[in-house]
Amino acid sequence: MATRHFLTLLDLTPDELGYLIRRAVTIKNGLKTHGPTYTPLPNRTLAMIFEKSSTRTRVSFETAMAQFGGHALFLSPRDTQLGRGEPIADTARVLAEMVDAVMIRTFAHADLEAFAAASDVPVINALTDAYHPCQLLADVMTWSECRGAVLGKTAVWIGDGNNMCHSWINAARQFDFQLRVCCPEGYEPDATILAAAGERVSIMRDPQQAVVGANLVTTDVWASMGQEEEQAKRAQAFRGFQVDEAMLDKAAADVLFLHCLPAHRGEEISATLLDDPRAVVWQEAGNRLHAQKALLEFLMLGRVD
Repeated sequence: MATRHFLTLLDLTPDELGYLIRRAVTIKNGLKTHGPTYTPLPNRTLAMIFEKSSTRTRVSFETAMAQFGGHALFLSPRDTQLGRGEPIADTARVLAEMVDAVMIRTFAHADLEAFAAASDVPVINALTDAYHPCQLLADVMTWSECRGAVLGKTAVWIGDGNNMCHSWINAARQFDFQLRVCCPEGYEPDATILAAAGERVSIMRDPQQAVVGANLVTTDVWASMGQEEEQAKRAQAFRGFQVDEAMLDKAAADVLFLHCLPAHRGEEISATLLDDPRAVVWQEAGNRLHAQKALLEFLMLGRVD
């Protein structure tokens, strides 16, 4: 099987993405019923390169490999020659001789692409400044579990046009739902990514209007990692964009709320929103494990159904 990478949602076909969501649910149900007895990756090793800090990403990938019978290696810039200036392609070639897949959480998306271009084993984007596709697998899985098929439904992104927003735009393309992106002027998503989505994605400015009739509402912190010095400026720009219970009341009766976490209660969300029954963020966070298991299995073994 030719090497496949997962750098954005566009690296897989809509059919393959649909398969991953179904497979993730099957794996999750099997784990609940039988425990971690399904071990399709014995003696396989995943190298995990972290240049950004993480909770959910590290725990979910490391647990996934352990439960699958394999092993995960945590590598920070302090632990590798990347931190001392070794060319990205050289590191990629070396690791490909030793491990079965590489997961990278870094800043520049171009660095991830350079690594993948030189790698003979699958490379997974665990977050860059441009995209966070693994989170979207868990998000769509959660939406599907709770409400069934997402085809033709309407999701609303409220906040910055950041890496999560870009991945939601790609998800609208690949899973065929409508997406309203509601952001202040000057904080729009990348114009090229937006244009490629065509009529599936629209830009709005008023969050109260954007959520009307929506099936799903989601947001993220106003200042992502690396933007901490902009916190005060962004807090001013995003005033009025906080998602709260009253805003969800304007959406569809069966609306769900998602957040990739960590959340800043009292900023992008109200202090009590995560306690609202319409918020399914803990299920969403847990689904990172199952969605990434399906992804690891697919990239290393192919389809199993």
